[in-house]
Amino acid sequence: MRKTEQNISILIMIKSVYQSLSKAEQKVADFVLKNADETIYSSVTLLAEKAGVGETSVIRFCRKLGCRGFQDFKLSIAQDLVNPTEQVNGEIKEDDSIETICNKITSHNISALNNTTSLLSKHELMKATNTFEMAKKIYFFGIGSSGITANDAKYRFMRLGFNADSATDSHIIAMNASLVSKEDVVVGISSSGSTKDLVEGIKIGKKNGAHIIALTNHAKSPITLYADTILLSASKETPFQGGAFASKIAQIHVLDLLSTLIALNQKDRTYSAIEKTAKAVVDKLY
Repeated sequence: MRKTEQNISILIMIKSVYQSLSKAEQKVADFVLKNADETIYSSVTLLAEKAGVGETSVIRFCRKLGCRGFQDFKLSIAQDLVNPTEQVNGEIKEDDSIETICNKITSHNISALNNTTSLLSKHELMKATNTFEMAKKIYFFGIGSSGITANDAKYRFMRLGFNADSATDSHIIAMNASLVSKEDVVVGISSSGSTKDLVEGIKIGKKNGAHIIALTNHAKSPITLYADTILLSASKETPFQGGAFASKIAQIHVLDLLSTLIALNQKDRTYSAIEKTAKAVVDKLY
């Protein structure tokens, strides 16, 4: 990243190159300079919409500033706006007591759960429930931290008696997606909704007719363009907070709601499966 190498503020750099930008790129620059705080929490799709341009204009704008892409650009803005401790820990201060830190983190996580419950569309949740119940096979895809959530989801729904699988490697995701059919469900998990390898896999699954469910923090992000059902979780992250536990807690909360509704709707099937899987591992415990 050119900006980091020269230790130049990205916001100052935007002003310095402004006249050399295209009209569309200047629209992006105008929005970013006026709304830098909002920019670091936006997806590329949302920023493009707010600036009144296409996503390609946003990407070109980022690259003209010497950034490798949109996420690299957001990282640079985050560096400009907050100090290193705030970048990682949000509102927590270095001189906070242990009790204060515990209270702040607890409050933040509770807020993530409450906001997720408020944001989550009950119609979309019920649609996902009905789709799961009719699915021949369910695939959970995720990269990085969201890949761990995908594995958790596979485990939970397997215990409920579903033919579930997960993939966290971009190659495996692509190959699995190429083999799905219209009888299958693909769940793409991404806080940002902008992870390239995941979105590419979701596109393949969509092309092959699978029902696509996006579990993301951003209603307007690349992954939602291919989703038949959108499940929104609510946890804001700066680029320095990628993989934050609050985001994972929000994701797990949505999956917990979904799995509970399904278990209640299909008592005989799910309870029987839970009993069988519990007995299968009973000898593994002391």
